[in-house]
Amino acid sequence: MAYDEGLAARIRAGLAAEPRVAERRKFGGLAFVVGGHMAVAVSGSGGLMVRVDPRRSGELLGRPRASPMVMNGRELTGWLRVVGEPDPDDLDGPELADWVAEGVGCPARAAAAGLPDRAGPAVPARREPAARRGAGRRAPGPVDGGRPPRPATVRA
Repeated sequence: MAYDEGLAARIRAGLAAEPRVAERRKFGGLAFVVGGHMAVAVSGSGGLMVRVDPRRSGELLGRPRASPMVMNGRELTGWLRVVGEPDPDDLDGPELADWVAEGVGCPARAAAAGLPDRAGPAVPARREPAARRGAGRRAPGPVDGGRPPRPATVRA
């Protein structure tokens, strides 16, 4: 099932003022990523996936329409599923804004706690080319009896 474009558009409009928002297709839906951290997603099976502080999960599960996020039979810590009624995508107005703010606030709290912002210009560690690492050459060792490698013979 495809995700609800209307719900995605309402979330997009709510995040218009938020800096560093990216959209990525994930889990058969559309994820909204803030500062490199997934904050909220429109699920392909309807409703929202919202990132929450795991310490607040119990409190937030008391809200109407919220349930634990279960994926492949396993409950995901720090994620809630929120569905509208009667249609799973019937989330609008202040209720939707509250859930989006909860999801966006979770990465902000992580940044305040000193966790790295994953959206920054990440420079991957460079590896030496295989030729410089000594690929294909063996160092003398116990297998060789401690002898140095033989020089190549030149045939005329």
